[in-house]
Order: sequence, then C-alpha cells, then structure tokens
Amino acid sequence: MSGGAVLVLGARSDIGLAIAHAFAAEGHAIQLAARNPGTLEPARTDLALRHGVEVTLHRFDALDPAGHETFLDSLPALPEIAVCTVGFMGDQAESETDMAAARLVMRSNFEGPAGILGLIANRFEARGSGTIVGISSVAGDRGRATNYVYGSAKAGFSAWLSGLRNRLAGTGIHVLTVKPGFVATAMTEGMDLPARLTAEPDAVGRAVLRAVRARRNVIYVKPVWWLVMAVIRAIPEAIFKKMRI
Repeated sequence: MSGGAVLVLGARSDIGLAIAHAFAAEGHAIQLAARNPGTLEPARTDLALRHGVEVTLHRFDALDPAGHETFLDSLPALPEIAVCTVGFMGDQAESETDMAAARLVMRSNFEGPAGILGLIANRFEARGSGTIVGISSVAGDRGRATNYVYGSAKAGFSAWLSGLRNRLAGTGIHVLTVKPGFVATAMTEGMDLPARLTAEPDAVGRAVLRAVRARRNVIYVKPVWWLVMAVIRAIPEAIFKKMRI
C-alpha cells in the first residue's frame, strides 16, 4: 500500500508515532506535526532509516486556529491521508472547579482537531481525493461522572466526524473515526488498566492502517469495546445517574 504522504497531527503522542510507523512501513512519506517538532528528530531519523521513506517535521499548534492555514501552506505537499491524534485528557476534578482547565480539555479534543481537519477536508474536496482519520474515544459514547468533560469533547468530535463523513459522501473523500479504548501510553501510565480492554500503540497503528485500506467508517480498536459501550448506552438514565463509572 504505497501512495501519497501521510500527515500526523499530534505526532509526539505514542499513538501518533505508531500510526506513522504503520504507514511508513507501507511506503508512505510521513509528515510529522507537533508544537515542538524539534523533539521529534530522533523519531524522524528512526522512521526514515527503518522504512526508507521521506520524513519531514512541521510546527503545528492545534490551539492556534489563526495559524492553521499557514501551517497547511507550509507543507511540502498536500497529504493523501491526514491523521489527527491531538488530545488532552486533563483531570476531571480540576475541570469541575476550574473553567479554564475545562476549556483547555474541550478545545484540545474538539475545537482544535475539528478546526484543522475542516480546513484539510476543504482542500481534499477541491482536489477530489483524500482520507481523514480522527482519533476520538469510547469516552464520547456516553457522558460518565468520572470523565464527562473529556468525554463530552470527544462526543462532539465523533459527531463532527460523522457529519463530515455524511457531507463528503460521494466526493471520493474517506472519513474514519477511531475509538481506541484504553491504550498503554505515557498518558495512561500509572493507571490500573484491564488487560482485555487495553491495546498497545502498535495495535492502534495497524488497526488504523487496515481501516483506511477497507474504507471503514468507525472502528473500535479492540472490538470488545463495541459491546461494552453498547451495554453502557443501554442503561436507563434513572439507573445510570446513580452509578459512578
């Protein structure tokens, strides 16, 4: 599966780098974008040497919408695939009392990703080809007391991706929503995660590659999450509001 360049937004994340490796192994040039791209130099070297592809670094701040068009104009080429792994979990307790902290979580998980992908979608549509991949979360499937600020932002992002997919149907643009569930990354380090529900970053990368190939619409990286969230969504509200999950 060789082809055009793959842009990874939020490339300093473990998931972002795993996705970059999955596509580089198939011969794609890689564009790594992050707020501090200089920290990605070791990753750039590793990707280029291991897979024999061109890898470029780019400065990108999801929370600076005024700079998004300039960022896209600065890329060596409009990518064929754009993957947004930008996200920030934050702390639920802090977000409940500090509205600035809550806004940062919501902007990082919804406003920023939706804003840049919307611009990319317009450019893809004008060209007539392209794939957009948004990393959302199972947390967006239902608001839960333990993470509803993060979950609500991911719910908005999932709905936005669904609407974009509907809008672009028939244009040749593929829009994929990815719900990884628990992933063993730096962000979840120290958490007691159930093994059956937890994926490794490499597994996420392979799942995204397969889903792009198959032009899937929505995937749960570990299929068991579909069942888990179906059960949670089915709990009546009168009962659900008494639970703390």
